[in-house]
Amino acid sequence: MGLFDRLSTMLRSNINDLISRAENPEKMLNQLIVDMKTQLAKAKQQAASAIADEKKLQSDAEALKKQAEDWERRAMMAVQEGRDDLAKQALGRYNEQLQAAQQLQETWLRHKAETEQLKLSLRQLNDKIEEAKRKKNILVARSKRAEAQQRIQETMSGMSDKSAFESFERMAEKIEATERKALAAAELNEEVSGDQLARQFEALEYKGSSDQQLVELKTKMGILSPGRARDSKQLGSGQDDVRDAELIEEGDEGKAG
Repeated sequence: MGLFDRLSTMLRSNINDLISRAENPEKMLNQLIVDMKTQLAKAKQQAASAIADEKKLQSDAEALKKQAEDWERRAMMAVQEGRDDLAKQALGRYNEQLQAAQQLQETWLRHKAETEQLKLSLRQLNDKIEEAKRKKNILVARSKRAEAQQRIQETMSGMSDKSAFESFERMAEKIEATERKALAAAELNEEVSGDQLARQFEALEYKGSSDQQLVELKTKMGILSPGRARDSKQLGSGQDDVRDAELIEEGDEGKAG
């Protein structure tokens, strides 16, 4: 398993653990980002070590190649001096160093490709962490909205319980029934113990005031002015006197004739 694979596995494990026991989404998201940064820092340290190893392989391969070139130069020098025996030995060393340099070169190239992939993975991980930081506020807002919606639904569910409202209506009906009983008792008591004669005269007085009520109604409607209304009231109160005066006047006129 590669470095990046191990890092991804650890991150997934931490995330799943946090999600399973998440109580405060904002706190959990902040903790996730902190964990991601911590793992990224560790990955960078391990990547730096891998890159250092890659640089060491490159340096060793170049050193072996240089040693091979030095033995080739010595072989040439031995040929110039007429020492073919030394030239052959130098060429033998040259071949050994060149083969080792080529093998190390191939190892270095493979390691370099792996470190380049590791760098790319680290950049991608860093970008994802930055994206997570940008999305955190959105996720927190969505979480708060979801909590608010849940509270609203719970409140509405509680309001749908009609037991309290039904109890209130029953109590109101009970009070109204008590009031009706009290009024009935008062009316019955008045019928039994009240002054019947006084009530009959009150009824007559009410009927006798119908003329006055008519005048007041016409005044209210604007048919009579306030002054005429007062005259009408006075006229109504002295109707008998006026009739007597008219009869006397008619009698005097008859005598005069």
